[in-house]
Amino acid sequence: MFDEIMEKFEGSPSQQAVIRLLLERGFSVNDQGRVVSGGIEIPNTGIAREADVDRRVVDSTTDAILDDEELRRIFQNISSIPSLMDLAPVLDLSVLTVEVADADEPGIVATVTSKLADAGISIRQTISEDPEFTDDPKLYIITDEPIPGDLLNDLSNLEFVRRITIA
Repeated sequence: MFDEIMEKFEGSPSQQAVIRLLLERGFSVNDQGRVVSGGIEIPNTGIAREADVDRRVVDSTTDAILDDEELRRIFQNISSIPSLMDLAPVLDLSVLTVEVADADEPGIVATVTSKLADAGISIRQTISEDPEFTDDPKLYIITDEPIPGDLLNDLSNLEFVRRITIA
């Protein structure tokens, strides 16, 4: 889906930058063409500054979104979720990042979370990036306690795991 969305803006790298930002942050576009997070409007100048484009590019991108029924449905229904990842060090939580060879393979989240549960490790949050919206999707698992080395080795040895990092 991500590739299909980006193809609609293939002639404009600047508009693609805006689209990427909206998707990454879970920002919506309302009926007036304003970028919003929930009911809070985000000034186009702020979006433009973050995407490193001119404000008019944001305007033209939101107009294009509203003019395309498929894009309208996506961008009027997208939302963001709060993440504990950046707060983890402050709250003494651990973040396990799992990179896999094939994100479309079924059972990845179930296998990893089951191994953590079997080890008695409480999971505070799980975030799985959608392979349709990111080029290199990752699974993030925020836990109450550090993950022991033997369990990290066990997880690293799963056939679908490409790399594991812990923070």
